[in-house]
Amino acid sequence: MPGSASPASPKGTRFHESCNRSPEGSRLRRTAHRASPGAPIVKVALLAGGTGGAKLAAGMQDVVGDELDVIANTGDDIEALGVYVSPDPDLVTYWLAGQIDQLRGWGIKDDTFNVFKRMTTFGAPDWFSLSDLDLAACLYRRDFVTEGGRLTDAQAQIGRGLGIAARVLPMSDQPVRTRIMSSGSWRGLQEYLILEGGAAEVEGVELEGIAEAEPTPEVLAAIAEAELIVIGPSNPVISIGPILAVPGIRDAIIEASAPVVAVSPYVAGKVVKGPTDLFMKAIGRSTTAAGVASLYEGIIEAMICDADDPDPAPTGVRAFSASTLMHSTESRQTVARGVLKVGLQLAET
Repeated sequence: MPGSASPASPKGTRFHESCNRSPEGSRLRRTAHRASPGAPIVKVALLAGGTGGAKLAAGMQDVVGDELDVIANTGDDIEALGVYVSPDPDLVTYWLAGQIDQLRGWGIKDDTFNVFKRMTTFGAPDWFSLSDLDLAACLYRRDFVTEGGRLTDAQAQIGRGLGIAARVLPMSDQPVRTRIMSSGSWRGLQEYLILEGGAAEVEGVELEGIAEAEPTPEVLAAIAEAELIVIGPSNPVISIGPILAVPGIRDAIIEASAPVVAVSPYVAGKVVKGPTDLFMKAIGRSTTAAGVASLYEGIIEAMICDADDPDPAPTGVRAFSASTLMHSTESRQTVARGVLKVGLQLAET
């Protein structure tokens, strides 16, 4: 239910602050604009990309409903099979709509690949596959943008069509493409993840088009109006990094009145899915929650770390501990409520 932000967590999932609290280096926050002290946090802006952030978005939507804005990474975007594919915004949207194929980790459950298979018989590349219903969304987006529409408005139409309550906001309407140096050559992120299986050593990362990108008015409004800003448990380099790199977004978060909380992508000291470790090593950061927190220095006030994480909690920000594995609807909602509870605590201190 919207507004049910902080009921007691079930036994074994309580959020508690780490004993090695060291907030001196954390972000300085202006006075929060919440209506009344003690009132539950409702309006949330969540930065997300990849499965971890999408799962948290699904849990958060269950709790706050249409008061959730998800700012999604578009550095993964690619034009393939004649359509405009926006993997992270669509991944988030399918999770919010309850349509995600959880076993595969992407696309739509119970969907077929008939169109893709027929296209490959005609000679289309077979390395980047899209299921039929996923292809429909991408075809709609291509036509919408080709006719002069904004990427933001195309994503909004897709979300409305699938009946989601939250808003999914692309980080920018200008194209940004994440490129990876591996095996001695540059390639698009999707080529690295699919053709190389996301397993090759990462030698470099660049964001093509980032200097020309601008945050949309919707993104800036979501940040300014939020009562809590959350950085999801996504890959900090290729999912969150591009969002924060868009000129103006980092400053908007720093200047916002809402508290800013990050959720570590490390569960029991390991990432649940994806090549986060390879990217953390590539930029010279430790493969720990503390390493992730270091990338958000000056932005976040607190980080929520998994209760079973054996590594030391981050210093320089307030560190909270709880079970953060999101393997079910209930666990996703529990983590979302815990994040809101931490946000409320920060807003009142």
